[in-house]
Formats: sequence, structure tokens, C-alpha cells
Amino acid sequence: MKDFSYIRAATADAARQAAALPGAMLLAGGTTLIDLAKCGVAKPDSLIDITHLNGLDRIEVDERGATIGALAKMSHVADHAGIKSQFPAISEALWQAASAQIRNMATIGGNLMQRTRCPYFRDPANFPACNKRNPGSGCSAIGGVTRGHAVLGTSEACIATYPGDLAAALVAFDAMIHLGERRISVDAFFLLPGSTPDREHAMEPGEMITAIEIPASATARRSTYVKIRDRQSYEFAAASAAVGIEFEPDGRTIRDLRVALGGVATKPWRARAVEDALKGKVLEPEAIRAASLLAVEGAVDHGANRYKIELAPRVVARAILKLGETT
Repeated sequence: MKDFSYIRAATADAARQAAALPGAMLLAGGTTLIDLAKCGVAKPDSLIDITHLNGLDRIEVDERGATIGALAKMSHVADHAGIKSQFPAISEALWQAASAQIRNMATIGGNLMQRTRCPYFRDPANFPACNKRNPGSGCSAIGGVTRGHAVLGTSEACIATYPGDLAAALVAFDAMIHLGERRISVDAFFLLPGSTPDREHAMEPGEMITAIEIPASATARRSTYVKIRDRQSYEFAAASAAVGIEFEPDGRTIRDLRVALGGVATKPWRARAVEDALKGKVLEPEAIRAASLLAVEGAVDHGANRYKIELAPRVVARAILKLGETT
């Protein structure tokens, strides 16, 4: 690891000012940062410790929704009674992420800022060409081993998958990120790679995630997170779906639907075409399966990841039908 200086920020404002300096990185749970430093991707000149800042670990849930501080631990949020009852998909997404040890250390803000698990990105010694690490150098993944790579939101510059579970659930329910003096939707916070895959977030120098705000809704209350992966625990999604549904009084006609995908795109992916196709329709398995195919409109495979184009709609359909069984 590269030698770095350590700064213990006294306030959130001080942390933001320090984080704006070249080569500075924030330190919270540290679970992602340690990984990136070990593999030679993260080389900070200074670390700004924000772990002790007051008020940033709060979890508040009321009739308006939930506010979750950026320093709240993943396990604390997942196990919070209000989150489990009002936002079950959020709780399920967190419980299915990482390992118990990491969930007890990792923070909500850090979870959103985690970077891709692309093996080419994480191996600079053997694969120097990576537009995320070294803009303009190329993408070693294209033409390489692509089983875990994205099929949605890709570009000629990058096909790396965004790995997080929580962000997909937040995108589904129109969550907002507090960055200090401004708020931005989680959907807009994550950027498509385009020609600048090194810029992953719509965050400006001097900004820092302070909280996540999730509005209350009927779809959030009846929601779930379905994750398909190669093994049952401590594995990233091959494809996942955060889904919420609200029925008309008849209990079968879909009044509102929220669908977001994980594991298949370069950012958390809102499947609005699926939502629009099913609103006002009666919950029927064949109609659900047909509409779920719209989740991968525009998908482009790179060989070994072609299976995701078939898998993702099945995950979406399973999640919707699962919620229908609870009526």
C-alpha cells in the first residue's frame, strides 16, 4: 500500500473540505477501501476519518418515509423494525449482501460508493488497460472473460457491472441522496459509463453522502428483493430484482409497480418499461412473464454474459409473482 496521511475530521463540513483536496478519500467502515488499496487500485494521499461524526448513523422511520444516515451500519439498517415493515426490499437487499462480518462494519454511504468487482479493474499489474482506472487506456474486459459483466448500460469504453444490492432497491423506490447542501435521486447519482467510465457518481468535489431519504409508499410496503447468484452467501448477483407492487381494491389489478435490476447493468437499473406495461393489468403469470422481457430491452452481450439476458426477466417475473402470492 501507498503511505498516506490520516486526518480525523471534527465536523461534516471539515470532512467535505478535506475530501475536496487532490488524492483524498473518506474513511468510514473501510471494507471497500481496504480491498482497493490491497489490489493497488486505491492509492490515497490522505484518509479523512468520519467514523465518529455525530448524527450520521441515525435511522428514522415515520409515516413520511425513512431517513438513514450515511454512517449507519448495513446490519443495523437491515434489522431495523421500521425498515423491515415499511421497506422490506431494503432490508432483504442488505441481508443478502456481503458477509455478516462485513455487514457489521460497512456503512450505508460506503455501500453506495463501492466500485465494480470487474477482475480487470482490480488487477492493474496484469491489466493496465482499464478506462475506469486510467482513462483512455482501453477496456481489457471487452474480448476477455465476461461472465460477470454487464449487458445493460454498457459502452465501447466499459462493460463493468455495478455490484451493489442496496442501490437497486433504492432506485426502485425513488430514494434521494443528501450530499450536504443538495439532494439528488439515487438514479441520477449513478452515471452511465459513456466515454468517461472513470466518473461513476454525480458528486462534486467537496460533497459527501450524509443521508439517504426514502419516501413512504404502498409499493415500498409490499416489496421484495430477489437475488440469483452462484452460491447462497457472500456472492454478488448474477441478476437481481427489487420489486414493489400496489393493487387496486380487488387485490388482483396492479395500480402501481416498481422494478429495478441489479447485477446486469453498469448502474442500478430501473425497468420502467416493465412497470408501464403492467400498470392497470390483472396479475396473471403469462402477462407477467411477457412484460418482464422488457427489462432487458437494448441489452448487449459480450459472449459469456449472454445468459443474463435470459436470467434477468425470469428474476423480475419471480419477484412480481412472489408478491402476488401474498394478496
